[in-house]
Amino acid sequence: MKARQLILLCISVIAYCTPLQASKIDSLLQVLDRTIGSRTDYLETKIHQIDSIKDLLKSHSAAKDRYEIQTQLIFEYQTLNCDSSLAYIGRNIAIAKQLNDQMLMTESQTKLAFVLAISGLFTQAWDVLKQIDYDGLPKHLKVLYHWSYIRYYENLIKYTDHNVYNSAYEVEIAKSRNSLMGLLDPTSDMYLKEKSFKLKADGLFNESRDIQLRLFRREKSNTHGYGMSAMGLAMIAKELGEMQLVEEYLIMAAITDVRLAIKENESLLTLAIYLNKKGDVNRAFNYIQAALDDANYYNSRFRNTVIARTQPIIEATYLAKIDQQRKNLRLYAIVISIFAVILILTLYFLFKQMRIVSRARKKLNMTNEQLTLVNHKLDEANLVRERYIGYYLNQCAVYLDKLDDFRKNVYRKVKSRQLDDLQQLTSSNESLEKYAQDLYTDFDRTFLEVYPNFVDEFNSLLRPDEQYQLKKDKLNTELRIFALIRLGISDVNQIAIFLRYSMQTIYNYKSKVKSKASTDSEHFEEKVRKLGAVSTNQF
Repeated sequence: MKARQLILLCISVIAYCTPLQASKIDSLLQVLDRTIGSRTDYLETKIHQIDSIKDLLKSHSAAKDRYEIQTQLIFEYQTLNCDSSLAYIGRNIAIAKQLNDQMLMTESQTKLAFVLAISGLFTQAWDVLKQIDYDGLPKHLKVLYHWSYIRYYENLIKYTDHNVYNSAYEVEIAKSRNSLMGLLDPTSDMYLKEKSFKLKADGLFNESRDIQLRLFRREKSNTHGYGMSAMGLAMIAKELGEMQLVEEYLIMAAITDVRLAIKENESLLTLAIYLNKKGDVNRAFNYIQAALDDANYYNSRFRNTVIARTQPIIEATYLAKIDQQRKNLRLYAIVISIFAVILILTLYFLFKQMRIVSRARKKLNMTNEQLTLVNHKLDEANLVRERYIGYYLNQCAVYLDKLDDFRKNVYRKVKSRQLDDLQQLTSSNESLEKYAQDLYTDFDRTFLEVYPNFVDEFNSLLRPDEQYQLKKDKLNTELRIFALIRLGISDVNQIAIFLRYSMQTIYNYKSKVKSKASTDSEHFEEKVRKLGAVSTNQF
């Protein structure tokens, strides 16, 4: 049970720490990108510092003083530009000859061998080293000699990159390192660094890392020692398979080198190779280009040769990725174009359907309006029919009663033999005329109940000076004619019979009224048929 809990705890710690580690590396890479973008500024700062040292030469004419100042310049140029460093070493050799100081001569020769080795002039460096009388050197120059000797073979291994030769060179490095460690104070940082390298060479990576970590924590950030320690830790982490730590330390070393304008550096190149294998091709390409620029600035034949082995691989990978991206972009463009065509066609058919729907909606609205109008007319017709059917049924009943009264009166007159009264009764038109007027009065009242605005609307069709001014609920003959037309009676004969006029008289009345029309008289009757909205009180 405890073992299971321990396993779960380890898994939780790994799951928690991995994203944090990845986030830290991403942040460091962003810092490095910004730092590389400001390389020119860092270089200008470095050159300004060197120029301030050069200014000291102007105020010192003594050979010994100039030697010391030029030694500072050698140190500064040693990681910036090998040609300038070699030039000042040559000046110091001249001063040593001038002063006939063998100690200064040997010191300058040892530094010359070191700079020649890191610049790739291995034959020349070896010639210089062979000229030095090691046994006659003081302790501090023996330390410098071994240091230069080790750097010579380390760079030679990187330059040749051949297993057979590398084994022999590693043997020489181990011998010189043992001699160097014998000259150093075991408590000194330089001794501990060499011990760490020795442990690493012997395969004792954990012990080597412990020493390197202790030394790394002592170094101040943004110093050459800090960058070198970070680089050493990256190489040990690589042997231990701790690849995230390899990347982290390489980035820190590269940031330090760029900020210090160290052109003789290994960090950017190593990081570019690592990122290329990891798949971060864009950064790998940018970093290898920056490393090549640094090597060109330093004028290191050795570093250019090492970069030349790797750059084509990274560049080919980068170009392959660009080509693949171009193909993908072309494919995406084709797919997007197809989708765009489909979208345009879809929108086109959708637009057509919307137009069809819109037209159908308009037709439907028109149909609804027509149906509403038809319903209104049907309602109107039903109302007129109901009103006038009731009206005429009532009139028929009234006239039947009157006819029955007339029949009874005639019968009484005949029975009483009142022939004179009978003759007077049958020949009189007074009663008939009265009945007709009653009929017209009832017609007028019923019509105006159904169409209360008929007279006003009819007048709107006439000229202002020809309009009718009538009593309430009373129509004249002309208006009755057109009232009948409004009711749908277009047969002149029927109108004539109803109004008890001849057909010619009806035509004359119609012509008379049409002549008063304010607009087109040809369609006057059609306009009349549309007059007079039915009173809503009737529904």
